[in-house]
Amino acid sequence: MSEEEEVIKKLAEFKAKLEDRIKKAEEELENLKAIREALDTILLEKGFKRAKLVAPPPPEKKENVIPVKTVEGKHLADIYFEDGNLRVVPSEDVSFYLTTPPFRSFLIERVLEKMRLKDQEASMRGDIPPEKILNYDIRSENGVLKEIVIQNVTQERFHELKSTIRWTLEKMYEKLSLK
Repeated sequence: MSEEEEVIKKLAEFKAKLEDRIKKAEEELENLKAIREALDTILLEKGFKRAKLVAPPPPEKKENVIPVKTVEGKHLADIYFEDGNLRVVPSEDVSFYLTTPPFRSFLIERVLEKMRLKDQEASMRGDIPPEKILNYDIRSENGVLKEIVIQNVTQERFHELKSTIRWTLEKMYEKLSLK
């Protein structure tokens, strides 16, 4: 047998093996499709929708960061907003004391507390579920504000809170500057 005939024979053997593997792969693919169909049927009976019918999850949102600055450009804090949660983190080089007006009298009592009470009333009427009531947490260390966390913030309220937080921090900073 010549060298060329030998190569042709090996190529023919290789082709036969390749066709055999393709046939086995196609059979396995058919088996996998049958299993998938059976699983889809079971899931549909149990109340689930097929994976291809379920809407894909929305793309991941990046947390919005909004710097809070004075008119002169002094950085006072950063506001983070994502998925209905708002966080206010004061700048490390500014100490906002919880006792400095108008923090408690305006931001807490007139804005956040009123929003929370309004949500509680709406929940009692059945307009919103209890888990959607605005909730807030003021985190401090030795009387110095470290973070404000506000949960269940709607987009409409976000804009209102952003401006009231900015105004409050500016007024507090003015009072700190006078000392």
